[in-house]
Amino acid sequence: MLKAVILIGGPQKGTRFRPLSFEVPKPLFPVAGVPMLQHHIEACSKLPNMKEILLIGFYQPNEEINRFLSCAQQDFKISIRYLQEYAALGTGGGIYHFRDQILSGSPEAFFVMNADVCSEFPLPEMLDFQKEHGDAYSFVILGTTANRKQSLNYGCIVENEQTDEVLHYVEKPSTFVSDIINCGIYLFTPEIFQHIGTVFQKNQQDMLLEEQSNGWHRAEVIRLEQDIFTALAGQGKLYVYKTDRFWSQIKSAGSAIYASRLYLNQYHTTHPERLATNREGGPKTRGKCFIGCFVGKHQCLEFYTSSYW
Repeated sequence: MLKAVILIGGPQKGTRFRPLSFEVPKPLFPVAGVPMLQHHIEACSKLPNMKEILLIGFYQPNEEINRFLSCAQQDFKISIRYLQEYAALGTGGGIYHFRDQILSGSPEAFFVMNADVCSEFPLPEMLDFQKEHGDAYSFVILGTTANRKQSLNYGCIVENEQTDEVLHYVEKPSTFVSDIINCGIYLFTPEIFQHIGTVFQKNQQDMLLEEQSNGWHRAEVIRLEQDIFTALAGQGKLYVYKTDRFWSQIKSAGSAIYASRLYLNQYHTTHPERLATNREGGPKTRGKCFIGCFVGKHQCLEFYTSSYW
């Protein structure tokens, strides 16, 4: 049995996405005609043993989020729940805080993915990759390649080319480390919580020391990238599955346009019904367009257009 966790952040995050996130939460902003999160959920729901999808973040559960969850559950016939953090706990702190919910039902493994990524989501391949390594205690990072300059903006992975083991991990290095970067999509077994728990206990000890010196630290704030992956690298537990399929972050307003273009290209094979078509006497489209509003006569939509009410 499998589960998936999607980390959606909160209103204090994703400021580079403004002004697009003023009217709608960033994870629900339409990318290629559907909410950003829907691409993740659809990919997860296609896995035969997927039991439940959990969204973790610190947005207030408003009507818009509740409506999306209700519709997604009906469309994909799978349990989808939102778990609200009491504060921003980091990529590792959130899943550790809700570990009992994630482990309920005893899943063999679970995916963790950032909401603000655009991908073909090679989840079946990641599962096969983990099985090939034959270690129930191993964890998998989805990786791809970038040029030397681009790599400085991501978590960088040094691998053993024969075994795919992660030997060294650095988050956003100041100098070039590797052209293999972290895609923000992971496959964990329940044993990951032992490693996160070790960091949590250390943070608690550090917090006590800082309090004695009038300092402050929140023990629950844990980052998978800096706190967990860096420590696991070179220990024979962390591996990278490299993909040559499309992938991109969706951090800024402009990157949402690029992500839409990538998904629209994919729609020819995955969702041809979502692409606009030309009709005799009607408006013309050039290239791949998603239309969600009325387009009048004598209008023309250019390549990779997404239109909404």
